Amino acid sequence: MLVTNKENLEYASRNGYAIPAINTQGGNYDIIWAICRAAEELKSPIILAHYVSTGAYSGNDWFVEVAKWCAGRVSVPVSIHLDHGDSYEICKEALELGFTSIMIDGSTKPIEENVELTNRVIAEARKYGVMVEAEIGELARLDGEGNAVENKNVADPEEVRRYLALCRPDTLAIGIGNAHGYYKGKPDIKLDILKAVREFTDIPLVLHGCTGMSESIIKEAIGMGVAKINFGTEIRYKYVEHYADGLKNLDHQGHSWKLSQYANDKLTEDVKAIIRLAGSEGKAFDR
Repeated sequence: MLVTNKENLEYASRNGYAIPAINTQGGNYDIIWAICRAAEELKSPIILAHYVSTGAYSGNDWFVEVAKWCAGRVSVPVSIHLDHGDSYEICKEALELGFTSIMIDGSTKPIEENVELTNRVIAEARKYGVMVEAEIGELARLDGEGNAVENKNVADPEEVRRYLALCRPDTLAIGIGNAHGYYKGKPDIKLDILKAVREFTDIPLVLHGCTGMSESIIKEAIGMGVAKINFGTEIRYKYVEHYADGLKNLDHQGHSWKLSQYANDKLTEDVKAIIRLAGSEGKAFDR
């Protein structure tokens, strides 16, 4: 069933688990349905995340319609989330299309500009009853070899405090050395920043860039109030790997639906592993 994130994330933050947010590759049915299937089978709330760049092929409206259809076929809470919206305009478009969760990412801007943009999006989202995730501390982006290709900004807790004094998003992603993509070597994740932030706010926190991060770090972060963990890279690579395996080993006779079903079955198990890591199994109807 289609829901907003707010109450579920607040409850998760208070009760020591997180809700997985999984990137869907722009409305790919195989991926979206695998996510919903896994959530239904494990009775977990789940978040279907969407990058605008991945919607360039099929359309942002296509993603919303597929996500709504899949959410309507399961009993567990499913939300449709815009990930890293970088402008008021794209956030407004997402709200009009029916997204039930919005992220405005002003982390590349000075705090005052980030606050101004975030507050503008919050005001618009309130008209739709939709929650807003914000970000402070720009995340690194990694190339195929795991090398940083953009500047990384680890958040200063005092700047987080100043930011939250000026605006109040529903959830907040904080840069702590995490990155998008596959890490090269062991990432230097600074959990002490989360600990410091927890001393002055109880806002549910978000951890981006979980692919390749150690499970112990993710679990420790959840224990510090991280209520949403994001996976994108791992899922998109696994989907392609499963599809390639089907091409090679399945008697598909040229039927693309057989390959899709094969990849969907395999990916469902991958998503279940993420749900168990998040600790959200069996939490679908807790509140």
